[in-house]
Formats: sequence, C-alpha cells, structure tokens
Amino acid sequence: MALIHPTMKIKPREGKRARAGSPWIFSNEIVMDAEMKALDPGEAVDVVLDDGTPLGTAIFNGKTLIAARLVSSEPGTALDADFFAARLARADAIRARLFPTPFYRVAHAEADGLPGLVVDRYGDVLSVQMGAAGMDVRTDIIVAALRRVFEPRAIVLRNDFQARTLEGLPSLTALAYGEEPGEIAFKENGATFLCDPMTGQKTGWFYDQRENRAFAARFAKNLSVLDVFSHAGGFALAALAAGASEALCIDASEKALGLAGKAASASGFEAKLGLRKADAFEALDDMAAQGVRFGLVIADPPAFAKSRKDIEPAARAYRKLARAAASVVEPGGTLVLGSCSHHIDAARFHAECAAGIHQAKRPARLLRSSGADVDHPVHPHLPETAYLKALVFALD
Repeated sequence: MALIHPTMKIKPREGKRARAGSPWIFSNEIVMDAEMKALDPGEAVDVVLDDGTPLGTAIFNGKTLIAARLVSSEPGTALDADFFAARLARADAIRARLFPTPFYRVAHAEADGLPGLVVDRYGDVLSVQMGAAGMDVRTDIIVAALRRVFEPRAIVLRNDFQARTLEGLPSLTALAYGEEPGEIAFKENGATFLCDPMTGQKTGWFYDQRENRAFAARFAKNLSVLDVFSHAGGFALAALAAGASEALCIDASEKALGLAGKAASASGFEAKLGLRKADAFEALDDMAAQGVRFGLVIADPPAFAKSRKDIEPAARAYRKLARAAASVVEPGGTLVLGSCSHHIDAARFHAECAAGIHQAKRPARLLRSSGADVDHPVHPHLPETAYLKALVFALD
C-alpha cells in the first residue's frame, strides 16, 4: 500500500533535467512553501510537476542546493528495509556476474537508485558512505537491509568525507554492526592487497581504478615504475605482478605506505618495492633535477577540485602535475594521469594534461582515455556521476 508523503511541487517551466530523467531537483526549481520549509532534512516527499503530473518519491533537504533526489518513479514509495534490500540485491546481482570474488562496489549512489548511498564490499565486510540526509536518517533501516542481503560480519560507516557538510551532516567513522574488521587481504590484478575499512582513505580502497591499473600494468614488464599519490600501492603492485623490475611508491600517508609494504610482502615483491613518504610535487621535481627516470609513471592524486570555486586552481595543479610527471618518464616510456575531481570534466582534464606534457617538451601519443571500472556505473541522465578520468600517454 502506497504511503502519503508531503507533496513537493516543481515550478512552471522548471525542472527541465528532472522531467528528462535526472534524479536531481534543485532548490530554485521547487515551490518552497511553508510545508516544505517545515520538513526535516531527509524526509520523503512525493514530487509533482506544476500541472500535477507525478514524478515519484524523493528524499528532501531544503537546506541544500540539491533539494530533492528521486528514489522511485512511484509516488508514496515506502523507504523501508524491504525497499533497500531489493535495491541492494539488484545492484549486487549485477556485480556478481562481473567479478569472481565479492570484492567490489555494491552500490554506487544515484546510478543504482540509491542517491547518496555508497557501499563497498570486502568479502564479508561492508564499508558504507552516506552523502545525503535522506540516507543518513535511515541508517538503521539501511544497516538492517545490508544484514539481510549480505549477512556480513561487520558494517563500517565511513561518513568522514567533506561532501556531508553540504547536507548539514557531521563527519564520523563508526562501526554499525559486528566487530572491527582490521586489515583485509584480497587479490586484484595478480597481486595481494591490503585495505583497512576503518582507517583507509575513502571506504578503504579504490575499486574504481581496478581496470586502469590492469591496463597500465601491460606496459610494465622489465621496467622501473613510479607510483605517485600511491595510497596502498595499487598501480605499483599490479605493475610488479606484471613483471616490472622495480617500483617506487610515493605518498604523504605513512599508514597507506605501510599497507603497500605489507601487501608487497604478501605478494612476494618486498625486495622490488620502494616506499617514500613525501610531498608528490617536491619528490617529482627532485627526481627530475637529479636525472632519475622511470619506464612507467603513474600520477593519480586525490581530488584537486572539491567545489566549483576550485576549478581554476585545480586545473593549474593538473597541468603542473602532468609537466612534473612527464619530466621523469624515460624516452619511450608511459605516463598515466588520473583525476577523480568531478568538477573538472574530461575535456578540461585532457587539455590541462596535454599542456603540461607539452611544457615538459615531451612528444606524446594518447593511447587510452577511460573512466571508472564497471562496478561504478554512471546514471544515464546525470553526467556528474562520470567523475573519474584516466589518460595513458606514450612519450618519446
């Protein structure tokens, strides 16, 4: 039986993207009457057009730019454990066909019909992020659904990311169910990796770069490899598994480098992996000045653009990074550049990387332009969800 939610009306001639299929409705597109203003962040609403045509059920937050996020095309949808269990089971069924072991992103927010909710699976441990008030206020319901579908031994809440502040939500890391999982070992691209869902970056690992790591590793055999902004060594260890002669990880996090070192030992690559805690830009400039060169260089930094106001400084940073990284690639080598800043679109990222490589006076060929792996789907009406960019260049 359908529920009766408060009704949220879209203004005449507004909501063009929502009418075309986007799940986002912005605050300036809705009638913000007294009833809407009285709603608590995260409440469910039934969305209608100005002529009364229903769009469906959404989670609402009147204090944010994205005021409503559609979760169902049916008005009155109950956002209960049954709803979440069904959405999660469907999302997991897709991934289970693609990956032989349960190590992947289970739910990717809007693209999986769960706006603001991200779930990464590490075997029987789940790491969860809630970036929308409508998900956060239903934490207990979502945890119950996760337990029903996956029967995990632990569920970790990694709600310690900056975007939550836009929803008026606190930053926290907590154990929602089970016992602290500690470090988890898993296989990827021929190597053993370690992640820590409680203390690692983001949810503990970056599944989105899985396929890009595999592609980069194809260039690594018998070559030296530099992995800058390495985190726990994903690119470096994949390269060693593919036959690289040696690899160096550079990162500002001693914890992440420690995980890379342990993973190297577990994979039998300890003697071939170097670890250096340093600022990436300073390290690249020092190596360039000393004439140190590598056959394969990967530079995959954290997001430089956290908001729209950061776009121009971030663009300059990507250009600077491309120049610095290209300067330490040996002639005939390969350069991989990544960006997870969704505010920097693919065309701008390409342009800044090309400019930086040109400043380094390195003739180049673009071999591949790609995004996130398949467990990070893109909502067909929300290009903002195509956040990851990866470019592979062959340098002369």
